[in-house]
Amino acid sequence: MNPILSINEEVKDALRSGDPVVALESTIIAHGMPFPQNLETAIAVEKAVRENGAIPATIAVINGLPTVGLSVEQLEELSQAAGVLKLSRRDLAFAVSQGKTGATTVATTMIIASLAGIELFATGGIGGVHRGVKDSWDVSADITELARTNVAVVCAGAKSILDIPKTLEILETHGVPVVGYQCDEFPAFYCRTSGSMVDFRLDSPKEISDLWFSKKRLGLNGGVLIANPVPQENSLDPEVMDAAIAEAITRSEAAGISGKELTPFLLSIVKELTQGESLVSNIALVLNNAELAAQIAASMPSRSRAVNPSM
Repeated sequence: MNPILSINEEVKDALRSGDPVVALESTIIAHGMPFPQNLETAIAVEKAVRENGAIPATIAVINGLPTVGLSVEQLEELSQAAGVLKLSRRDLAFAVSQGKTGATTVATTMIIASLAGIELFATGGIGGVHRGVKDSWDVSADITELARTNVAVVCAGAKSILDIPKTLEILETHGVPVVGYQCDEFPAFYCRTSGSMVDFRLDSPKEISDLWFSKKRLGLNGGVLIANPVPQENSLDPEVMDAAIAEAITRSEAAGISGKELTPFLLSIVKELTQGESLVSNIALVLNNAELAAQIAASMPSRSRAVNPSM
């Protein structure tokens, strides 16, 4: 195996045999949800992956070691630990060199998943272009990672705190296909619609796995973004969410919050303003995405599952 990675035996065996594996991020555990909901969700998401035919591989950096497939004990520790770094591409080498523990964002989870030979990754929502970008130039590294790293990402769209039209425009510029799973409109995390259209609609996991395999055969580097709307029963009212997000942004500006601290701050204010409804929606959409990612992974022909050549 890649000597810089720690891959648990179950994931290692699945990769060697070409069995389906789904990568899962850890920022949602360390920074995205409060305890104990974060731990409960992490365990439930891994269970959902298993129940839909794949092996879960939650990813984090533990004491400087990129770790693929966290144990229950590691999940518990990460869910309650203080001072866990939030790692994007820029931060990964620092955390490894200094022996730090860090939770992986979408970008860093993609990097480590690719190093391990995992092609499918389920998350909540991707980062993107922040509102007011002309003043802040705040654009998530998730966008450029999707352009360069060969991992397909299942999400509930972009977080609704973002400028979704600009996010989609940059994805288009970088040649990242945006696929709507059983939908024509790009979802906005807590909401099923955003007013912006996806590039392509596909209605089955097999169709998505066929697209992924075709992209690989053509030698086209980069990911595919698979937009899977939050379940109808857990979708929040767009007008209510817009008002909550506007208030959260106002508070962030008043507090001088920016950079990697901005998204967790905004999400915490939205949770407060929606009296916890946004957290319930968040948990539901993450589980929904894990189920779909596992179904896509399970429908891939084994020849299309990337196996680390060093194994």
